[in-house]
Amino acid sequence: MTASLARDSASGATTARTRAQAKVNLSLRVLAREASGYHQIETLFCRLELGDDVVVRTNVRGRSLDCTGDAIPAAGLGPIERNLAWRAALAYANATGWPNEWSIELVKHVPVGGGLGGGSADAGAVLRCLNALSPAPLSVPDLLGLAAPLGADVPFLTMDTPLAAAWGRGERMLALPCLPGRSVTLACFPFGIATPDAYRWLDEARASDAPVATALDVHQLTTWTGVAALAHNDFEIVVASRFPQVAETLASWRAAIVRRRDPLAFAMLAGSGSTVFALGDDHLPAPDPGGQKPVRTVATRTATRVVGVDVSG
Repeated sequence: MTASLARDSASGATTARTRAQAKVNLSLRVLAREASGYHQIETLFCRLELGDDVVVRTNVRGRSLDCTGDAIPAAGLGPIERNLAWRAALAYANATGWPNEWSIELVKHVPVGGGLGGGSADAGAVLRCLNALSPAPLSVPDLLGLAAPLGADVPFLTMDTPLAAAWGRGERMLALPCLPGRSVTLACFPFGIATPDAYRWLDEARASDAPVATALDVHQLTTWTGVAALAHNDFEIVVASRFPQVAETLASWRAAIVRRRDPLAFAMLAGSGSTVFALGDDHLPAPDPGGQKPVRTVATRTATRVVGVDVSG
């Protein structure tokens, strides 16, 4: 990766574009809370084909971030200094002294606040784009070192692998062989869940219970049979108990999977929520809203590759 980026940057390119692919956690266990307040995790990350469009330019005056797209909530994305794509560009510039000026354009397709890692994917895409344009590209470990403080999902979404096991704060990873693509149906609710809230609910629920110890066989992570047997999300019980639509969608889709007799299909909460996803041979129909607001469904697939960075003058 580093050698190819160096060749690209030597061409004098000033524009880079890529797709910031979303992710789901095919397994997610939340472990001990550190004295710092951060939690250790064990997870299996999987990229999706769904993603945001990202363009980074360095032949500009000043610094800017422009966000458009059908996934931007009515309330907007909040202050620019909290945007992960912006923070990624700042981290790269502060660490390397380059670039002084840039523009970032995001076209958002990944639902915001749904546990799909859209903001983290944008950050990873910006880091990859800047490294492709840089006159002195960083090594992969150094690039991941910039990604880690931005969030637990960002290192994976900066890597060139569609599937990885991760632990610690998400910064320790094992890239895994790519699995065949499968259909993924997303149920996207008209509300998001703040990740700190989800961790707080889980801490409160575990006031007297320590997480159960477990041991993983790495071979289980290399087949869909093994992954389906491990599919679990610690956040699911605390999120579903607070949001009836999440609980009802999980129940509805799991019943549909049983009827279809697909032994490798499963439905889970995505990350810390609120999105629910179903993975299987075919897409599932939209869940019945039951008198509530209709749930937006999105059809995508698990990714078999990471979209590369295209550079131009």
